[in-house]
Amino acid sequence: MGDGDDLASVTAVLDDEYARSILAATSRESLGATELADRIDADVSTVYRRLDRLESLDLVTTSIDVRRDGHHAKRYQARLRRVTVELRDGEFHVDVDRERDDPADRLTDLFEELR
Repeated sequence: MGDGDDLASVTAVLDDEYARSILAATSRESLGATELADRIDADVSTVYRRLDRLESLDLVTTSIDVRRDGHHAKRYQARLRRVTVELRDGEFHVDVDRERDDPADRLTDLFEELR
């Protein structure tokens, strides 16, 4: 279990329809909050609240879209790959598998999966 990964926090965020929709949309491509709001049919304020929660659990990562006009925007990408819940010795344990940010680490992960 990673830092801050507890069963209640992870299941609460995954129980939220908007959070799941954000994760699903950003698993395909990085998107801005306004784009997400349009895609999941939600208010931008709702999207920002969910993004804050997803960021606090390290389930999405952000990047900055630098624009020539000086109006830079955040883009969001899902990091969640898998959630595993186990019952061992009378206790629940949650393991959150996240995408790595570093391309070299992602290549290593891919190679290890092929073996």
